Amino acid sequence: METGPPALLTRFPVLGTRSLDEARDAVTRIYLEHELTAPTDHLEMTLNAVTDRRFTLGYLTYRSAAKLVMPATEDNYHVNLTVAGRTDADRTDGGRASTHGGRSGIVLAPDQRNTVRWSPDAEQLILKIPRRSLETHLGDLLGRPVTDIVDFDFALDLSTGQGTTLLSSVEFLARELDRPGGLAELPLAREQFEAFVMTQLLHTGRHQYSDDLRAPAEPLRHGRLQPVLDYMEQHADEPLTPQELARVGCMSVRTLHASFQQALGESPMSHLRRIRLDHVRAELLRSDPSVTLVTDVAVRWGFLHQSRFAQQYRERFGELPRDTLRA
Repeated sequence: METGPPALLTRFPVLGTRSLDEARDAVTRIYLEHELTAPTDHLEMTLNAVTDRRFTLGYLTYRSAAKLVMPATEDNYHVNLTVAGRTDADRTDGGRASTHGGRSGIVLAPDQRNTVRWSPDAEQLILKIPRRSLETHLGDLLGRPVTDIVDFDFALDLSTGQGTTLLSSVEFLARELDRPGGLAELPLAREQFEAFVMTQLLHTGRHQYSDDLRAPAEPLRHGRLQPVLDYMEQHADEPLTPQELARVGCMSVRTLHASFQQALGESPMSHLRRIRLDHVRAELLRSDPSVTLVTDVAVRWGFLHQSRFAQQYRERFGELPRDTLRA
């Protein structure tokens, strides 16, 4: 029997059920093998989930007291963000943690066996992040390869400034994926926002790389940026990311940002936007207004939101793009 519509990710339903076996099978399929026990006379499980290149995001509730026993995942990190109710968890190294709605979560490490007990009113947003995704992303931030497991503290404090940003960004992502015309239909923007979520997780959770992440990045001399600047100019019509630009410059993402701020007074993405705006203007000036649409030119150079594009264009050139085309 299906339950009513849940609060989040309603466009991506996996299952609504009162069956313990169906509930266990659905969570196993989306997340991981586990043992599930719950009073079957109260169970009203709802699972919604969506998977993209970087990670899986899901919404889960049992509407019942429930106990999950999960073996070591080996290949994935699971980040349980409690948005309502409470859970109590323990793992094989003796770690214990309690989560409360909107204030705390836990990180299930790939090498730990975990047990989590849910209160009947508990609801969670759960990220399943492959080791390759998170460790490669961390390596990009640090500027060196990361091959060992990121040893997060079990508990995740969502009441700090960084923790609040993490929870808010995941909730925003869930709402955007639900919204027609939102991030679900903008692959590049979605990928960049997912990268931001992973960055925020790495700054919120405490682990062996935390001090290195918080250390100030050393900016490079302007000349060291030239390969990156040349690459941006040559590939401005492609979906570039800070991670890709950092690899071109053989530097960390943090160093990339610090160097752009010191040398140019702006972020890499702001500089790329200026390059793209210049290309749009050059193309509009040489185009025939009877056969050319401003929208087509803007989209070709990566501007998908037309009202925002028109505002940015006017701020840079003092006129609207349609005026440039008519000129």
